[in-house]
Amino acid sequence: MRQNARTTITGDTVVLVPYEQHHVEKYHSWMKSEELQKLTASEPLSLQEEYRMQESWRQDNDKCTFIVLDKSDYNAFNGIKGQIEAMAGDVNLFLSEEDGFKSAEIEIMIAEPKCRGKGMGKEALLAMLRYGIDELNLILITAKIGFDNEASLKLFTKLGFSEISRSEVFKEVTLSLPISDEMRKKIQQLTDHLLIVQA
Repeated sequence: MRQNARTTITGDTVVLVPYEQHHVEKYHSWMKSEELQKLTASEPLSLQEEYRMQESWRQDNDKCTFIVLDKSDYNAFNGIKGQIEAMAGDVNLFLSEEDGFKSAEIEIMIAEPKCRGKGMGKEALLAMLRYGIDELNLILITAKIGFDNEASLKLFTKLGFSEISRSEVFKEVTLSLPISDEMRKKIQQLTDHLLIVQA
């Protein structure tokens, strides 16, 4: 999505930056993992396919993605090298054209094992919710999570998502978060510390 191409979101534990070509090789190495393929319901891609995918994330109006950086690692380096060294995962929104891009499906992946269990997933998820609500004017956000992904199910339900359906075929739960005025205020309160910069 061109809209977030110059956006950086900084929190306490993470920094979110747009997905650029210099991130692709490390991202591609992550997605060779069978565990991550299963958790994200993804098929392995060739490196060239991954580069084309990154380009579509940049250009398409219905996709918004940020690379999640470990803030402590990022602060230890400079520039592009710092971003690559600090890469922890990604967070995405798939917007629905059917309702004029007012709803989206959200995904979060903390790929680096050393970055898990530190609250980075929660902060990255909250940052993307705030961005989706304030900048993209979303009124409904959904998520699809595998039956056995207990950590993600717990995280999403704690933030207010509720189950709306189950698929025995795909072994996943669909969760929904309608953005009421009350929910908007809650997300804003939880993300008041974020610094959102448009370069």
